[in-house]
Formats: sequence, structure tokens, C-alpha cells
Amino acid sequence: MTTQLEQAWRLAKERFAATGVDVEQALSQLDRLPVSMHCWQGDDVAGFENPQGQLTGGIQATGNYPGKARNAAELRADLEQALSLIPGPKRLNLHAIYLEAEGHVDRDQIKPEHFKNWVEWAKANRLGLDFNPSCFSHPLSADGFTLAHADDTIRQFWINHCKASRRISAYFGEQLGTPSVMNIWIPDGMKDITVDRFAPRQRLMEALDDIISEKLNPAHHIDAVESKLFGIGAESYTVGSNEFYMGYATSRQTALCLDAGHFHPTEVISDKISSTMLYVPRLLLHVSRPVRWDSDHVVLLDDETQAIASEIIRHNLFDRVHIGLDFFDASINRIAAWVIGTRNMKKALLRALLEPTEKLRQLERDGNYTARLALLEEQKCLPWQAVWEMYCQRHDTPAGSGWLDSVQAYENRVLSQRR
Repeated sequence: MTTQLEQAWRLAKERFAATGVDVEQALSQLDRLPVSMHCWQGDDVAGFENPQGQLTGGIQATGNYPGKARNAAELRADLEQALSLIPGPKRLNLHAIYLEAEGHVDRDQIKPEHFKNWVEWAKANRLGLDFNPSCFSHPLSADGFTLAHADDTIRQFWINHCKASRRISAYFGEQLGTPSVMNIWIPDGMKDITVDRFAPRQRLMEALDDIISEKLNPAHHIDAVESKLFGIGAESYTVGSNEFYMGYATSRQTALCLDAGHFHPTEVISDKISSTMLYVPRLLLHVSRPVRWDSDHVVLLDDETQAIASEIIRHNLFDRVHIGLDFFDASINRIAAWVIGTRNMKKALLRALLEPTEKLRQLERDGNYTARLALLEEQKCLPWQAVWEMYCQRHDTPAGSGWLDSVQAYENRVLSQRR
């Protein structure tokens, strides 16, 4: 430990102790909070089913920064580079299109064996895995409907895909000893005025009921459903709205996924956490950064990211909220995007853990809103960065921007060789 860091760490502990915060306890708690990184940042959501396939379903990755992963081996190598620069516990979130198979396997036929390499890799890297069916970028999703499709055959195909995905998710949980959260998101909706809004939602409800009808061990698998306000090509009507999925998750007691980009531009998911937690057993968060809408920009250490982290910590939701990331920026180095976004989420969690929450809560109960506001603002100026640097050092990761040198060296050595 350098003398400079040692001094900063000692002073930081003293400053936070004066507010009633035990810094060591905060770091211990941070080590209980994994963040699930999303594999699709590394290859612009192409997957390995048909890497040249056109993205559909309102999904669009913009930019052409050189060096994206072209196969699973490259993606895993890129992930390892990113993981080495992020302190503390992590998970990986996989989509179904990231299978590895000899020859074409359609999505209703995917099996655990197509993801065995991911499981062995996760074991070697001490990671949990999460999962998602991929209900987009497929010939049977071309008209904008999947689980809510009026055609029984097409709808059954997607039901079978989701059922197969649940079994893969349960396989992850069984093999890795930590439950896999499987999130269902579909792009279903219409571009223009919709006359019958009821029937597609009824079909979606019945399809979801069919999908989750097989009982799986909750120690291995957790179901989650995700809403969206609208999508490209579904601007006027989205079948899986917030109201639909809030009702579904509440009545079926599944987890509910809140994506930071899936609401009105003035809505924030931090304000929804305390409400939804009254009715659903678990929340899955997709932390992203919408710019004017669901543009999936890299997560910043901004007010909303901090507010999301604070809601989790203030209400002791450690075991009921699963934190995942969801962005895909192809205009910058993709590994750097992972590192920036994941480190920022962890920094926000640390800052929340360093808050004297009980003292602030007592001021609120006493009606002393002046002191509450004053302390909240003063808290922003306390030396949390020294605590973060110590946390990084304990996990053998760069504390400051030094990680960028490692990413640049990897780009020169590896990414620049890809064509």
C-alpha cells in the first residue's frame, strides 16, 4: 500500500466514522452485491446464431468501433479483460442467441448442452450466470409479434423457446450454485393506431402462464418479466406495458424487471423500487442510461444511478433486488464501455453504503428537513473516493483511470487484429 493511499484511507475512515458510518462494514456489504454484466455489449447484440443477421424488435446498436467479438471465444476473452478491471463480485447475463452449436439450431430447440462452454468458463471465473430468451431478430418475429402473436403456430414456437430457455437457466443455477435470473422481454406491438388492445394482452398472459407452468427449483431459477413503453415499429401500442407486467408479476409472484430506458423521459425507475417491492417478491434492474429515450448509453455515475443504488441500500433490499446492466455502445471501445458502466454502478453502491441512513431517517421522522437536506448535501463532499481506491486495491484492480492503459494495450494487441 502506498503511503499516499494509506493516508487518504485513514483520513476517510475518520471522516466517515464521525458521521456514524463504519467503512469496513460498508466494504463487506459491497462484497455481497454482484452486478450482472451483459454479454451483448461485446458484439453489438449479434450473437452466434447468425452474426450477420439484421437486428429487429426495436433493437439497434450504433457505431462501428473496430474489434468487436466475432465468436464466443473472442467474447469470453474480452469479458475476461473487462472483469479483471472491475473490483468485487460480478455475474454475466447471456441471451439465447449466444449459444454454441454445430450447425443451425432453431430457438425452440436450444438445450443446456449448447451453453456448456459458458458454464465451464463461469466456473473458472467464479461467476454466476443469468439468462434471457431472444424473442427478436428471427424470421418468426419479423411482423412484430411473438408471444402475443395471433397465429397459434408462431406463438407456440416462442412459447417453446421460452420454455427451453427456462431449462437452460435452471441448468446454470444448478451447475453454478447460484440462481439464474431469466428475464422475458418481447418486442410485440404496433406502429400505428390499434383497435384491439385486449386480445394480444390476453394471448400474452396465457402464453406466459404456459411458459412458467413447469415448476423449477427456485434455488436454481428465477422468472422475471420486463415491460417497455414503446419500441421502434411499436410506437403506438406495446403489448407488454408497465401496467400489464406489474399486474402479471404481482398476481403470479414472479420477479419484475425495471429497465431504466423503458419509461417516459421524465420517469425514473428509482422512484418505482419502493412501490413495486410491496407487491412482488423480487426485482430485476436493468441499469442503463437513456438519452431522450431507450438509447442504451453507458451507465454514468449520475443522479439516477446513485438514486437506484440508494434505494437498494436504504431499504435493505440486498437479497430481493438483482442488479443487471443493459447498454450497447458500438461507438467506443466495447471493453471500456463494460468497465466504465460496471465500475460506476459499484461506485454508486459504495456511496450509498457510506451514507448515515439511520441518522437521516431519524431527522426525517423528527420533521427536521433542514438538517436532512444539509447532511445529504455535505455527504457528497466526503472522501468516498479514497474508500473506493482501497476497495480496488484489495481486489487487485486499478483504482483510478489506470485501467484504461490495460484496455488500450489489449486493443493494440488483440482487437486491432480483428477484421
